[in-house]
Amino acid sequence: MLKPSVTVHFVRNGPSYLPEIDAYVAFIQAHGQQALVHNTGATVPVNAQVVWWICGRIPHADAQHLRTAFHIHEYASASVPPHAWLKDKVKHWTQPKPDYRIFQNGWVRERMGFSDGVPSALRDMGVAQTFLDAATHSSTNEFDLVFLGEMNRLMPFLPLLQCIHEAGRSLLLVGDVPDALRTQLPTSVTCTGRVPHTDVPRQLRRARFGLNLVSNLTPYNQQTSTKLLEYCAAGLPVVSNDYAWVRYFAAHHGANFHLLRDDPSTWPHSFGDALEAYPYVT
Repeated sequence: MLKPSVTVHFVRNGPSYLPEIDAYVAFIQAHGQQALVHNTGATVPVNAQVVWWICGRIPHADAQHLRTAFHIHEYASASVPPHAWLKDKVKHWTQPKPDYRIFQNGWVRERMGFSDGVPSALRDMGVAQTFLDAATHSSTNEFDLVFLGEMNRLMPFLPLLQCIHEAGRSLLLVGDVPDALRTQLPTSVTCTGRVPHTDVPRQLRRARFGLNLVSNLTPYNQQTSTKLLEYCAAGLPVVSNDYAWVRYFAAHHGANFHLLRDDPSTWPHSFGDALEAYPYVT
């Protein structure tokens, strides 16, 4: 007997880079079910069976409109500055109650502080098989370093990017670079622009090292760096600034990263002789 088909409706609830949705959809479809992705809850049909929200704040009107569905709230991140703590408190008190919750890690679950009896699970970030496959292929290193991710978050690191340039190193940025950042980049930086997720592993393999730069602010410093996982999966050694999560990851997985100090006077050495000293001792 064939199992009845179920359609899972994912609601993005914002412009964030969410490659995990593609993985969810592929997994669900591989098991004979259906999945659709929506930018907002307004396009989800009223007879939906399962609605999987990537939170974001969820309008009560949308939840009420879809009240017959099984609702999953996934917190892939806590709220980001400004007023991150206040925004998380507002979510805690005002979100409609779902049937199930998923959190990126234990810190995010504790941060949100729900105590209403709704069952929950942890689901950390993962990587697509294409990144693991890329690690087995030979590559030519056109660049010294590659950075993948949200480019607006590179603005505080412009002095570090300038130091990379002064050390004679080349840098590839994989992603959409806003004009405000592009006009301030050193001439040794190359930008790919937005590329399909399936092409990202090939772009990473164009460089010798993956560059992980994360602001040492809550919640960024407590959450999984997807780009770092993808660098590792693709077989790239990693250069990273020093913060809580990267220390936690290295300790729990035996990772050997080149951690940059906060002192800018050390950066010329970090991107000079030290870059050639892999495997690193930190």
